[in-house]
Amino acid sequence: MKITIIVVNFNSVADTAECLKSLSKLIKHDFELEIVLVDNASTDGSVVNIRKEFPHVTILVNSQNLGFSEGNNVGISYSLKRSADFILLLNNDTTVDQHLVTKLLDAAKSYPQGGIFCPKIYFYPGFETHRGRYKASELGQVIWYGGGLMDWDNVLGSHRGVDEVDKGQYQEVIKTAYGTGCALFVRRAVFEKVGMLDPKFYLYYEDLDFSMRSRKKGFEIFYVPQALIWHKNAGSAGGTGSDLQAYYITRNRLLVGMRYAPWRTKLALFREATNMLMSGTKTQRQAIGDFLRKKYGRREEVKLVTIKLPTFKWPTFYPKWPPMRLPKLPKNKSPKSSILHISNIKPPRFPSMPNLLKYFKKKENTSR
Repeated sequence: MKITIIVVNFNSVADTAECLKSLSKLIKHDFELEIVLVDNASTDGSVVNIRKEFPHVTILVNSQNLGFSEGNNVGISYSLKRSADFILLLNNDTTVDQHLVTKLLDAAKSYPQGGIFCPKIYFYPGFETHRGRYKASELGQVIWYGGGLMDWDNVLGSHRGVDEVDKGQYQEVIKTAYGTGCALFVRRAVFEKVGMLDPKFYLYYEDLDFSMRSRKKGFEIFYVPQALIWHKNAGSAGGTGSDLQAYYITRNRLLVGMRYAPWRTKLALFREATNMLMSGTKTQRQAIGDFLRKKYGRREEVKLVTIKLPTFKWPTFYPKWPPMRLPKLPKNKSPKSSILHISNIKPPRFPSMPNLLKYFKKKENTSR
């Protein structure tokens, strides 16, 4: 039996090196293990450093940044050609327990109807969402993922037990709504029948889409609490709330919602998207616009174009105004005496209201 672990890297040599270091300590029993690193055209010297420090790791180098989805697909294609029976898709900003693979494999043997298996995932110490809430002794035991919950009425996915300190409350292997792309242990048969990750998503929500397609093909998804990893939340996307994360979550939530949500939710999503176009942030407006134009995959960089307007020059000459014409004076009046007799100039007379009524009544009678 052969198991392949795929890790995608992009300019994150420190996180990736720590991840690979933890993978080198994995315990193996009766299976062959291959670690494949897919590098998305990093410019920080990742490939050179990793090849030097981890010579046993297979490195596949892409000519451009293909994103999380397509980057993993490169590794999946390679692994399937190399006869992998199971493939573990693992985020590079994680560290793993040494029994991770053996526990996942035990679950796969115990639940043959399962196609995808997900471990229990903790926040990496210091990366908790609410750091000040926990004691020092509780760090490293705060749950990030204890199974997936999906609210299709609002197209919102959530993690069971998130932010809770692990006290054994989620220690049962159960079926779950979806698996997180942070760590997916997948049977070969799933990729052969379902296909690989959809490159349209590029980053975020590709795991939910893959889970939905797998379940439609009859593969169940299981949460395995005995398998453990630690995750630096959103480490590869610039951190929680980053501009990059906001763009892909906004756009891809619409994409997955229009595929799988009920029709009423689709109408609500369209109304929400309209409101974002009118009053959302610049990132949200770009995400909604790209979804409506079907611009998927990698986000296009918006370049600000400066337009040079011609400088206005005031004219150096002053226009000649026409000479002022004085009003005509009454006859037989000299200019000197006109000032005295200016009151003799009578204003035009306007017809009074009774005269107007008589006029219109007369006109009405003649028209008959």
